[in-house]
Amino acid sequence: MKIGTMVHFNSLEETRSSFEKLRAFGFDNCQLCAWKPEVWTDENAVALRALMDEYGVTASCFWCGWEGPKEWNFYGGQKTLGLVPEEYREMRVKNLCDGSDFAKKLGITEVATHMGYIPENPYDPNFIPLCDAIRVVARHMKQNGQWLLFETGQETPVTLLRCFEEVGTGNLAVNLDTANLILYGKANPVDALDVIGPYVRNLHAKDGVYPTNGRELGHETRLGDGKVDFRALFEKLHQLGYDSWVTIEREISGEQQDADIRYATDYLQNIINEVYGG
Repeated sequence: MKIGTMVHFNSLEETRSSFEKLRAFGFDNCQLCAWKPEVWTDENAVALRALMDEYGVTASCFWCGWEGPKEWNFYGGQKTLGLVPEEYREMRVKNLCDGSDFAKKLGITEVATHMGYIPENPYDPNFIPLCDAIRVVARHMKQNGQWLLFETGQETPVTLLRCFEEVGTGNLAVNLDTANLILYGKANPVDALDVIGPYVRNLHAKDGVYPTNGRELGHETRLGDGKVDFRALFEKLHQLGYDSWVTIEREISGEQQDADIRYATDYLQNIINEVYGG
């Protein structure tokens, strides 16, 4: 079980600084998150791979963003996030395929993203066209020898499973964000493993609380201060045979983010040692 954290790639200078901090935390792995397709160039791929080698950093996953508007709430999010909104779909299919190609040049075999609010109703007229678009991306990634990971949160686990079954490419998997299922009010992450557990290939160790109104997500907390039962989570992951990446994500900035990441590292390692032995 390897603990790491998120690193954002906007420029080589910023990423070098992030790798320095990553190593100072004692990590040697990360999820590489990138939202700017204009920097996914051949030149940057060569330089970024050299930077990863220089610092001894493994990128367990390329977290691939997409262009256009994005609103992280229950109303605007329905119209702006992922491949669900038809007006942005073609552009974002291209973004994800381009991101896949960039990740391949970095030697990364897992590419994650948010697909948006996948329709719960399989008869929704947007469900099949969405699955068709996802299939285009998944087939492109399959040709690149990659897995397409759906980050959890915006849909119920059974909706996610249904989408996997409909797309049917064999290279779809889950980036389990432990807090998002709670923040979006969709599921408890421990119970969600009964539905999607076999598909988990990476996870965001994050905590939070449930929504308290119908418009806004619940809020994120420091690990251990929210509703995620991490001990029960890792016990079930252990039963499922998961022994892979654990990526700490703390979506604040500054000194408090650093302090919370350090706290999360010890918090997680203690639980992992007890559950997995070590």
